[in-house]
Amino acid sequence: TELGEAEKARDNVRVEVLKKELADMRAKFGNSRRAEFEGSLRGAMRREAEMMFRYLMREDRSVLELIDNDSTFLNEELAKHYGVPGVEGGNMRLVKLPPDSPRGGIITMGTVLAVTSDPTRTSPVKRGLFILDNILGTPPPPAPPNIPSLEASEKTKDGGNLTLRAALALHREQPLCSSCHNRMDPLGLALENFNAMGSWREMDQGIPLESAGGKLITGESFADVRELKRLLVTARRQDYYHCITEKLFTYALGRGPQAADITTFDSIVGQLEKSGGKFSSLIMGIIDSPAFQKRQRSTP
Repeated sequence: TELGEAEKARDNVRVEVLKKELADMRAKFGNSRRAEFEGSLRGAMRREAEMMFRYLMREDRSVLELIDNDSTFLNEELAKHYGVPGVEGGNMRLVKLPPDSPRGGIITMGTVLAVTSDPTRTSPVKRGLFILDNILGTPPPPAPPNIPSLEASEKTKDGGNLTLRAALALHREQPLCSSCHNRMDPLGLALENFNAMGSWREMDQGIPLESAGGKLITGESFADVRELKRLLVTARRQDYYHCITEKLFTYALGRGPQAADITTFDSIVGQLEKSGGKFSSLIMGIIDSPAFQKRQRSTP
């Protein structure tokens, strides 16, 4: 059908744009396949996330630094991929980021940015969902059936292509879509300057990316990803404390939260608030909880 052919054509355009970005990266890194997320670059991204978590936990720093941080673990290759100057050598180490850097924290790490993208483009929906589910602890309900795809919104009446921001705005005009997308899209669009591989960009398919900010569903406005991270660790930090408590509690006990655990969660969140978010408050709060202390060994 004509619609199917149009969708294929748009995908082909995205693939060509992605190929150009890869070619630009190869020019930086030399003739290797590292720019295609294979080998050392991909490994460095994974180690960045693992080493940052290990560092914050062992140094008993604040869990808020998982979201907003002025440092991260880099080697020369990953630093070039991120556009951070002055890092040489292959060893991963803690690097102070430039004052104006948008990096710092998990939502701007290459691992998260890549896994929340589609194969041929970014996905503000997936990125917004990641923040709602893993930081704010307020995931939206599943999409209702028979909802038109986002790709169907990208085609204009004259056959042209809309920007991803414009296509999402059109998608949100549909009543069944608006309630969830009004929560996800502003968060994901704040990360739109990061391409599908986590590199910073100013253009998408030859069109300048809009830097206009968004608004949380609770009403707080932000101009860019830096302000979004700042909101998450200030105005919405108790939502984050509750979310990370629930995630780690589930990991520690091997089960999801139950009604009886609400008091425990509230107590741990209170301890985190008093300590400034120290990892020890979170871990010891779970260990000392009745649910952890009185857990029963499962029988074979």
